[in-house]
Formats: sequence, C-alpha cells, structure tokens
Amino acid sequence: MGSREFLFPAANGREARIEIHCGDCLAGMAGMQPDSVDVVVTSPPYNLGIGYSKYDDTIPREQYLAWIGDWAAAVARVLSPDGSLFLNVGGKPSDPWVPFDVARRVAERGPFALQNTIHWIKSIALDGASLGKTYGLTRDIAVGHYKPVSSPRFLNGCHEYLFHFTHHGYVELDRLAIGVPYQDKSNIGRWKSARADRRCRGNTWFVPYSTIKSRDKERPHPATFPVELPRWCLRLHGIERVRRCLDPFLGLGSSAVAAAREGVAFIGFEIDEGYYEVAAEWLDREAKEARGVR
Repeated sequence: MGSREFLFPAANGREARIEIHCGDCLAGMAGMQPDSVDVVVTSPPYNLGIGYSKYDDTIPREQYLAWIGDWAAAVARVLSPDGSLFLNVGGKPSDPWVPFDVARRVAERGPFALQNTIHWIKSIALDGASLGKTYGLTRDIAVGHYKPVSSPRFLNGCHEYLFHFTHHGYVELDRLAIGVPYQDKSNIGRWKSARADRRCRGNTWFVPYSTIKSRDKERPHPATFPVELPRWCLRLHGIERVRRCLDPFLGLGSSAVAAAREGVAFIGFEIDEGYYEVAAEWLDREAKEARGVR
C-alpha cells in the first residue's frame, strides 16, 4: 500500500538505508531473503482490548496465539543464525498470562531459545529513608510514567517484559555497550572482568517515556515504546554485527528512528495507514536534522 526510504549517515562512512512499508508483515517478510537481518526489535498487539485505530485487539486467545506463531516462524526464517529477537510484551492485572503465553508460542514456533528476560521499568519509586545515607537521597521520589489502576485489588503496572530470543541460546552480547559505572569503585581491578569502571546493567532497564503535551498529536499510538529501548537492544547485540534491523510491527516508528540514530540499516512493516504516515513524517524530520536541513 506504500513504501518510503530514508538515508542516514552511518559511522562507517556509508549511508544507512531505512525502509518502511505499509502492509501486512507476513506478506512483507515472505518477500525477504533468509538470514537477511541480525536484530529484530518489536512489540506486537497484546490482544488486551487496546484501542488501536483499526486493528481488532479482542480476537479469541487461541486465534491470537496461532497468529503469534505464524509471524514468529516468519521472523525465524529471516533472522541470521546468531541474530537476536527482542520482543516487548505487556499484560494487565486481570489477564497476567498474556506475556508468558506469547513468549512460549514464539519459542515453540520459531523455534527460539529464550536467552534473557529483561524487565522494562517505566516508573520506579525510591525510598529516601533506605537510600539516603549511601546515595544522598533526602526524600522519597517517584520517577517515570505509568497507567494508573483504579481497582483496589491490583497494583499499578510499572513495567513490561522484553524477551530476548536467539536461535540456539548461545549468542554473545556486548554487555558493556549499555553498561553502567560501578557504585563501589573498589570493584575496579578486583575481578578480571572489572578492569574499567563499567559493569553489566543487568536485566532491569529503566526507560521512561518523554513528557509530551498532547497524546493525540505526539503519541497517537496506544502502545508505542521509547526510542531508547530499541537503541539499547541494538547496542547490546553489538552494533558492529548488525547489518540490518527489522520491526514487523512498526507503529509510530520508534525502532526505525533508533536504527537511524545508530546508523543501522532497517526495514519495518505497519498495517495501519495512519500510524505509517506518522512514522514516515518522524523519519523525514530525523533525516533532515541528520543532514542539517531546517
């Protein structure tokens, strides 16, 4: 139904080609060569009744999981032998099994090995009384964004899952590419793996949304993720080993913008024309900024 291409400067002196296509991802991936992408970062519909513009997010569970299996098998065909699939899935308090049902179906149909389970933290509260002495925190603070839960039975949902799948479970990662400094500097040099002030971040990633003034204008998609999330996925896999990144469910284009900012080639599919146009407009602005065009 439509395709756009954008060129961005890459660190290697070549241009990174960003392709986005308006259409069904299964048809799109069927036209791709096997083993042609090294990283997939995506977030499919969760089937939790989310109000997408056109997609029906309330289909029967088994029908939904069968569809999950179909695109998982398609991703497995185009993903390189040492590639990574980063799958973001959320749930809701009254239906908490969706992320795990989806992960199991992806693993079965790929087939894939679940190599890492990452917790995407959207909002976190820090207790001043517990952390004050060590970290200089003088009061309780709560940072990040979350969707409040009004029911007295459930807690507010402040995280989602990011499942890291590989074909066999033995893909080496660039863990320090998204590492953090040691809090206790005495660790530096104490261990063979601690030769510099950098350690593995771990599997809890605090990545909040940027504050916006108007959701309808700035974030019209009801389930998008911040650009920093796919950027960390690309870096963790190892930028120098990524020939091309794929997102079968492009949405507003966060993963495409992440690839563009990292200088990585990208291909994405979005079935909704409205979301596709928003992604195209965003990439067009990014491309102009990268070229210094006002």
